[in-house]
Amino acid sequence: MKVLPIVLVSIALFFFNSCGSKPETPVSGKAAAEAPEAEEESTIVSVSEEQVRTVRIETAPLEYKNLGSSIKVTGRLEVPAQNKAAVTSLYGGILKTLLVLPGSEVRKGQAIGTIVNTELAGLQQNLISVNAQLKLAELEYTRQSELVAGNAAPLKNLQRAQAERNSLKAQQAALKKQLADLGIGTASLNSGSISSVLTLTAPIGGTISTVNAEIGARVDMATPVATIVNNAQLHLDLYVYEKDLSLVQKGQTIHFTLTNAPGKEYDARIFSIGTAFADQSKAVPVHAEVSGDKNGLIEGMNVTAVISIGNTTAPAVPSEAIVSNAGKDYIFIRTDKKEARDHAEEAGKEDHDNHDAFRFERIQVVKGVSDLGYTEIQPVADLPRDARVVVKGAFFVMAKMTNTGGHEH
Repeated sequence: MKVLPIVLVSIALFFFNSCGSKPETPVSGKAAAEAPEAEEESTIVSVSEEQVRTVRIETAPLEYKNLGSSIKVTGRLEVPAQNKAAVTSLYGGILKTLLVLPGSEVRKGQAIGTIVNTELAGLQQNLISVNAQLKLAELEYTRQSELVAGNAAPLKNLQRAQAERNSLKAQQAALKKQLADLGIGTASLNSGSISSVLTLTAPIGGTISTVNAEIGARVDMATPVATIVNNAQLHLDLYVYEKDLSLVQKGQTIHFTLTNAPGKEYDARIFSIGTAFADQSKAVPVHAEVSGDKNGLIEGMNVTAVISIGNTTAPAVPSEAIVSNAGKDYIFIRTDKKEARDHAEEAGKEDHDNHDAFRFERIQVVKGVSDLGYTEIQPVADLPRDARVVVKGAFFVMAKMTNTGGHEH
């Protein structure tokens, strides 16, 4: 039987080759150190200057607000009566020129328009006549004084001349005052210059809110040609219900937004609290002076406001500044930190492509109370008080970080 020896030889060769093969060489300590480690997720992301402009990424300082201890109320913007004026004419006539439009800025004393009235010429004519008569009365008074002094005339003649002179002086003063109130100068009347045009001027500085007449229309003293509003003293009229009235005090800070445009927040401070219910309701008017930026605010706008009633404040950001990823909430702040590199060949290479880039750091936060478009946050890690938070475009920054794995290649 030759089969059995052949099988035995084959088995022997198999074990010989197995014993002669070299075992795998273990990785040395140095090589193990140079092996790539598991990539650690970076919290820094770079965004180019062009992307910042295109996406319109905006940053703002971190704010501290009291949203947890506050009262939410409604109201409207008002202007005090002393900051509103109607442009009227002291004399009726036909509107000849109109120099302003609604929204025009005017200064106190600035010309608004002109009115033509022929009766103005009559007033000036009367003043010219009175001036001439007064000159004669002065001469007559002087002459009678001399005659009485020389016992050449009775005293009653001097008294009559004096009464006539005083009467003409009173007429002159009245006509001058009337023309001055109308804005018509009297210095040129001696040369015979008479005008029938009356200039309308702004009684206060401010913004033209309405124009109620047109060129060629007849206007009188009862019809305002235009109205002026000065928003320098713009304030809030808020309505606080009886149950919350005890919590409201002078000097408290108010944050408010426009009801129809809630994107921007404004600030105000309470200066007066009413002592009676408004319009048979259970709400008391509270007045607050608007501070800071007043751009976009107009009398009559409805507002939604929050009155801070506590002293404890917390970091707060616009609600759109908070983005979520993998079940966690984050904000981004501007930073100078470098990105993490996971390629050995990039370790010593300068990032020429991103030398003008904006770098943002992702910060995990815990959300708190939300109101008026803001949300209180509690950062998981320390957050600098001077941090600049991405308030617009945070979603894009998160998407860029997610898509690039946390770094730029």
